[in-house]
Parts: sequence; structure tokens; C-alpha cells
Amino acid sequence: MPDVAVVGSGPNGLAAAVTLARAGLKVHVYEAAPTPGGGLRTAELMEPGHFHDICSAVHPMALASPFFREFGLSLRIRLEMPEVSYGSPLDGGRAALAYRSLERTAAGLGRDGAAFRRLMSPLVDRVEGIADLTLNQLLRVPRDPVAAGLFGLRTLEQGSRLWGARFREELAPALLTGVAAHAVSPLPALAAAGAGLLLGALAHADGWPVPLGGSAAIAQAMMADLEAHGGVVETEARIGSLADLPPVRATLLDVAPPGLIRLADGRLPDRYRRALESFRFGNGACKVDFILSGPVPWAAPGLADAGTVHVGGTRAQMAEAENLVAAGRHPEQPYVLVSQPSRFDAGRAPEGRHVLWSYCHVPAGSHVDMGEAVIAQLERFAPGFRDVVVQYRVTTAAGLAAYNENYVGGDFGAGLMDLRGLVRRPVLGPVPWRTPLRGVYLCSSSTPPGPGVTGMPGFHAARYALKEIFGLPVPGLRP
Repeated sequence: MPDVAVVGSGPNGLAAAVTLARAGLKVHVYEAAPTPGGGLRTAELMEPGHFHDICSAVHPMALASPFFREFGLSLRIRLEMPEVSYGSPLDGGRAALAYRSLERTAAGLGRDGAAFRRLMSPLVDRVEGIADLTLNQLLRVPRDPVAAGLFGLRTLEQGSRLWGARFREELAPALLTGVAAHAVSPLPALAAAGAGLLLGALAHADGWPVPLGGSAAIAQAMMADLEAHGGVVETEARIGSLADLPPVRATLLDVAPPGLIRLADGRLPDRYRRALESFRFGNGACKVDFILSGPVPWAAPGLADAGTVHVGGTRAQMAEAENLVAAGRHPEQPYVLVSQPSRFDAGRAPEGRHVLWSYCHVPAGSHVDMGEAVIAQLERFAPGFRDVVVQYRVTTAAGLAAYNENYVGGDFGAGLMDLRGLVRRPVLGPVPWRTPLRGVYLCSSSTPPGPGVTGMPGFHAARYALKEIFGLPVPGLRP
């Protein structure tokens, strides 16, 4: 009989399971899908030998997350580190490139290079303090108050109409906007600015790694550790109610708030249930996966070396696209997030072929196929792109929601990322991972610190379960 049941085997469910198994507890993970991993799945979507990441592909948080640092992820799998973390193409064959070197990045930004350096250098220097602030619960005294102050002031600047005050040209603003738009938010906005500045600082501090073998390699490393410590992962095991689980002492749920309501089957107090019902989800994504006969023919030199490309043009053009989505409309020229992992991992496709991962933002629940709009945007900045497309596959926002019930309306972040969504995730309280049901904890991206492959929601939930239910300390996680 297990001590702990974990429902859901995404990165957060696995992080919780690993932590609890390392503490000497018997852990059983239940996964509804045929394969574990949640957002860490890699599969042959179209043709044999072509391996596509189903959800996440590039992992800026993998080296910054306190959980993955302690877990020693970089010692367990191979992480390829592109010299250019990300880039933003502009018309006319130009591009802004975020190299791992901040100095080299600034040197390529023309008259705004010095201003960009002044913005980012203090954040890069104190990136550990900023990661600690943002990857733990926000409502606490920061361990590095100076880092918190520097980060807060720059977030206020880049999250307001002051965001262009220090810049004179187009390259630096486009670089910042491309990374801020990860937040699926109107622009400018404070939460988007904070996310963009954190991700930007990580690009210059550690880089944005691409896992060799696909994102599934991360899940496989976590499952191997779990099984080495006696844990069990059961697939095709959909749990309809908490009553379906064995009488364990602790249950950790890697599910969104609607999933918790369903599993609780009427047992939640009315006030807490109403709070969960009022939890807000964000807009969705339309994902387009490609098989290519060659690399993307970017017009701008240097983009071929970028692990991630933010396709959308100038700051104003990307903001317009994101604001149209926020207004419930589908932009004709969407902001498109693109990665060509086969450029850094030859095993993802047969010789002479490439796989390309992309998505654009769309209104929640959208059934619209944005494949042609994505191709047109890529053709805009990579003339001849259509000629190298062998095959492509579109997953609409509605399709994402059907694939994973945590992605409500196609929101792969499992909750709206604005100021309210950061501090009330899913409820306002000192321990948002704890539910009113004794021994039941929520550990999905709907809890702090939110989306991203960090493992931190699961780690936080496991930490409280160890303390409150088992009276055990948090174990070491090193390999």
C-alpha cells in the first residue's frame, strides 16, 4: 500500500513524486495518458524518425529552478546550449540576437546597446536572487532585497508605457518584447515584463538549453530517479474521484482547479470551491509542427544559430498582435514562437531533414487553424520557407485543451499570468498548495510559481506534505 498518491505525471507531479520517494515514502503516480511526462512528451507526430516536442521544447528555467539545480539535471541528461539563446527578426534582413554573452548582445544593438546593457547587467549579476524571488512564493520577504528592488524597478519600466523611454532604435525593443510575449498577455503589462526580464537574464547568465533527445529526456531522468527509490508510475490510469485512490496518507494533484473540483466530488468547502471556480485562465495557443527538407532560410545572419526565434517584427507589431488576441481576435500577422531543435540535436530527424516547433497565440478555446498565418510570418522573415516544408501538423487551442485537461481553453500555462494571477494562484493564502482536505495538495502550474518546466509547484507541495503529514525533512536530491 503506497504512502502517497500523485495524480498526473507532468514535470510538477514528477517533481513531487521524486521528492517524496527520496524521503523514504512509497509513492504511486497515476497518469491518464498512455505515456508519462505531461508537457515533457516527445513523439513521432507525422513520419517515423522525426521527433517533435509535444509541448515545451526549450528550457530556460531548467538551470535556474532550485528543484532542478538540486536534482542535478545537467548531470543526468545532456543539454545543448545554443550560443544565441533567442532572436527577433525584423523586415529588411535585420535581427536582434540575444547571445549568451551580454557584451556581444549589446554590441549588436546599435545605438541602444549601452542602454540595453544598463537595463540587463544588474539582473544578470543577481540572477540567482531574482530566480529565488520569482520561483518561490511572491508574498514573502526576499532573500536578496537588492535583487528584488532592481528587478521590481525594471519590471515597472518595461511593463508600462515607459517601456521605450531608454531606447532610440528598433532592435533592442524587439528583443525585449519577443521574450516578454511568452506570457500570453496584453503588452505592455507588468507580469509579462517580469517574465521577459527573468528569461532574458537567464539567457545571458546560463543560456537556454535544448535537451538532447527532446523534452522527454527530462521526464525520463525524473522517472528513473523515482523508480530507483521505489516509486511506481502507472499509465492509462484516469482517476475519476479521490475515492478511487487507495487510502494513502497524502495525495498530490498535478491538475488545474477544475480537475480538483471534479476529483473532490463535492467534498470541498463552498468558499474554497467558489474560489477555484473563479480562477481565471488565459488565452490559448495554436501549435504548428513542421518537417522540413532543410534548415529555415532566415534572411538575417545569425538567426540560424538561435535556439528560439520570436517571429513578429517590431515591438509595435508584436504588441499589436498580442493585444488583438487579448481582445478575442485572431491576428493576420501573429507573434510566433519558433524553435528548430534538430539544428542542435541531429537525432531529432533523419539526415537532410529537420523538425520545426512553433506556436502562435489565439483567443481561448479557438478552433481556428493558424497554419497558413504561421507559414506566412515565417516566409516574411525567411524567404523560401514554403519550399522547404515537407509536411506540417496543426493543433488548435481547442485541440490542446482536448489533449490535456489542464490546458483549459488551450492555456498551456494553466492560469492567466497577470498580477492577480501571480498572487492568487489558485487562491490567496500563505500555503496555496494546501487544500482544505486533509492530506490533499495541489501541485500543478495553477499554483506558485506558475508555468514553465521548473518542478517548483510539485516541490513546494511535497515540502508541505512532508512537514504536515509525515513530519519528515526535505531530502537531498543529488544523483
